[in-house]
Amino acid sequence: MTETPVTSSFDGPRFAFGTLTVLPVRVHRWDRAAARGGMLNAPLVGLVVGGCAAGLGLLLLLLGAGPWLAAVATAAVPAALTRGLHLDGLADTADGLGSGKPAEDALRIMKQSDIGPFGVLTLVFVLLGQVAALARAYDDSWARGALAALVSATAARLALTLAARTGIPAARPEGLGAAVAGVVPRGWAWAVAAVVVAGAAAAGGALFGGGAAVRAAAAVIVALASAELLLRHCRHRFGGVTGDVFGGLAETAATAALVVLALG
Repeated sequence: MTETPVTSSFDGPRFAFGTLTVLPVRVHRWDRAAARGGMLNAPLVGLVVGGCAAGLGLLLLLLGAGPWLAAVATAAVPAALTRGLHLDGLADTADGLGSGKPAEDALRIMKQSDIGPFGVLTLVFVLLGQVAALARAYDDSWARGALAALVSATAARLALTLAARTGIPAARPEGLGAAVAGVVPRGWAWAVAAVVVAGAAAAGGALFGGGAAVRAAAAVIVALASAELLLRHCRHRFGGVTGDVFGGLAETAATAALVVLALG
């Protein structure tokens, strides 16, 4: 990709929604400037996805469904809005890491269309954890469930912003990972992270008071820390990031955030 300036303020959001969701948003540009704007807008995508997930969960509660069914629906919406790409990336990353093979062989395993035993086990436990945490939140109140959906989805996409910061190389020369690797200046990435943490705290505080504000902020921080640990491990094992790694980071961050919000 060539380094060209963004000529429209909508290029970044278009890139974000066009690559990170199945929403009918056309990506007009595929250069580094548009990719940078897209990754900076990734948390906005999470806010929209989380809002849709919370909306379906609340609708089911209103219709008389219990918290578990609402939790399953809430967890299913992000998968549907991404065609399961993040979950597929998580499974492929687990297979690559679990293989114990050198980077080149592990990357080849990740590129295969089938899912191995490490991927299956990871998907099962991650989805069970997400649904259980959401059910706990919905069982407490509809508002806590909605907050959990919003915070976890936003934190998941914020992890992508940080993974696209400068200094993180691509493991392959092609694919989405190569398109966004290293496009976000470090200072910008951490500034977006600070805004999301503050926003989560404000939302939690507005709904439930100071304790919830601290918990919501902690959920985002723990989510980012968990994703960062996985990112560093993948960089060590694969030599950089891939599209699959980005998907694994998103699901790891979402799950970590939900677990924190389910505690207490």
